[in-house]
Amino acid sequence: MTDQQFTERPEAAATPRGRATIRRLPETLVNRIAAGEVIERPAAAVKELVENSLDAGARRIAVALRDGGKAWLSVTDDGEGMEPAALELALQRHATSKLPDDDLVRIATLGFRGEALPSIGAVARLSIASRPPGAAEAWRIAVEGGGPAELAPAALGGGTRVEVRDLFFATPARLKFLKSARSEVMAVRDSLERLAMAHPAVAFSLEHEERSLFRHEAEAGDLFDARLRRLGAVMGREFQDNALALDAKRESLHLTGYIGLPTLNKANAMGQYLFVNGRPVRDRLLLGAIRGAYQDFLARDRHPLVALFLELPPEEVDVNVHPAKAEVRFRDPGLVRGLIVSACKHALAEAGHRASTTVAQAALGAIRPGAGQDGGLEQGGQGRLPSHAWQPGRQGGGYGSATLPRGLAEAAAGYHAPLEGLDAQPSARGETPTEEAGAGPAESHPLGAARAQLHATYVVAQTADGIVIVDQHAAHERLVYERMKRQIAKTGVARQMLLVPEVVELDEAAAERLLARAAELAELGLVVEGFGGGTLLVRETPALLGQVDVQGLLKDLADELAELDQALSLKERLEEVCGTLACHGSVRAGRRLTVEEMNALLREMEATPHSGQCNHGRPTYVELKLSDIEKLFGRR
Repeated sequence: MTDQQFTERPEAAATPRGRATIRRLPETLVNRIAAGEVIERPAAAVKELVENSLDAGARRIAVALRDGGKAWLSVTDDGEGMEPAALELALQRHATSKLPDDDLVRIATLGFRGEALPSIGAVARLSIASRPPGAAEAWRIAVEGGGPAELAPAALGGGTRVEVRDLFFATPARLKFLKSARSEVMAVRDSLERLAMAHPAVAFSLEHEERSLFRHEAEAGDLFDARLRRLGAVMGREFQDNALALDAKRESLHLTGYIGLPTLNKANAMGQYLFVNGRPVRDRLLLGAIRGAYQDFLARDRHPLVALFLELPPEEVDVNVHPAKAEVRFRDPGLVRGLIVSACKHALAEAGHRASTTVAQAALGAIRPGAGQDGGLEQGGQGRLPSHAWQPGRQGGGYGSATLPRGLAEAAAGYHAPLEGLDAQPSARGETPTEEAGAGPAESHPLGAARAQLHATYVVAQTADGIVIVDQHAAHERLVYERMKRQIAKTGVARQMLLVPEVVELDEAAAERLLARAAELAELGLVVEGFGGGTLLVRETPALLGQVDVQGLLKDLADELAELDQALSLKERLEEVCGTLACHGSVRAGRRLTVEEMNALLREMEATPHSGQCNHGRPTYVELKLSDIEKLFGRR
């Protein structure tokens, strides 16, 4: 190689063809790029502006839209307002009054980043008019696409009014990806109603094209009662009538709110609302905790309706995770999850045999003349009965066979007769009993006294103000299942030792997650040991599972621990086997019962928690009030 060649090669490498020099982007472009993280659609702009109103102490907030918020949106409040100097400063990035001590650990307000207003001003035509209490006049500041701001006097009685026109006119690419006006309005409504649920003492209203979509007046009085009324206004009257109150504390955490009865459920999780220190959040840990609390009462494809409010010291939760502030991180997630699960389970146990009133409403709708094929089951979209069809003995997917190992069926026989005499053939037909044949007068028992058995499947009982119709198989299935749960809690899950321990290879992170929870898995009958690297040794498995796919089970457990921090697969599989046992050992449809047996079934239902629904979320009984029955016949 010549000297000339040697000197030319490094020079070419240092300045390759087409390389652009590094430069600082203009402030306007920086703001538009940042706006893409904070303001992704009109609903995000409304959320940020309403949070500012709440932080300003507003007691009345009105939102108006045109063309789904794309053409124009406004947020008007009666909060503190801002002075002219504060208005000018508010349009600068990261300018805020909500971090007086520059402390990101103890955030006590909904907003704190100082990005919302400059982000909106960078991509739209923004104007803010404000007037603090006692001020002689209001002032208005306006900015277009991040350009220079203009300040001038304005007409406003008090508070603050923010108007946003031509959202994303300065970023046409983002405008192309917006959905229809209807979709954007629904997103704004969802965002606004979440904030309304968290702040029942504040009045909220939403208008679109000068048409009122909702108006929630401020709720006065006790916080619990006010919150339930606001939840009823947002989530529907069915939820308000069938909600169970929560009020639980653990260390520095305080959990309140309401959860729906299991028989009030939906096909998706859209009816689950979670709030942390008054902030609406979407958190996988909290959603997983709700799933764990209801896992005994609902089919896997059904979801409960809940609204949970968690209060904890600001330093125990990190809200500075994402610019949208919809995600949070807890310092002790296990403590949070444990509190939610225990509080929900306690409330469900306290409900006893209660079933949701929507069951009776659906039944009345189905038999009402002219009700149509659906019979009113879809009323409000929330009172619908589960649409899935479950059949006794159906084999589902899983890691083990639903067929019981030899000897287990005999060992489980003790669970199958919680009611005295139900294993023996009945000595009498299902004739209509007299008052003396029942267990006392009808009004003395919540589920009344048995009066008849219809089609050898349904028990009819008379109460003080109506009738109760019981599905004898579904009811006894729940009773047997609860007895099995009590026995397992008392003696633990039976294990079967593998003659040859099975070796399972996973990645090291997955293996470490499982080993960290080895003690909990052992309580469920699964004994694992480390075998070096990502290899695990399985020595014992739950006896209830019979022949089990150990490889698939451990992989799914590791995935769920990573996603939800809980081993649901194993618990759900054990519950499925217990449910199969309970179903096969229960009083079958077609079995004639004596009067004593029918009354015994009713009395144990009253004494057993969760007996208002079977193991799959279906109601075990329907209660019809006499007044409703009289309406069917035109007596009222």
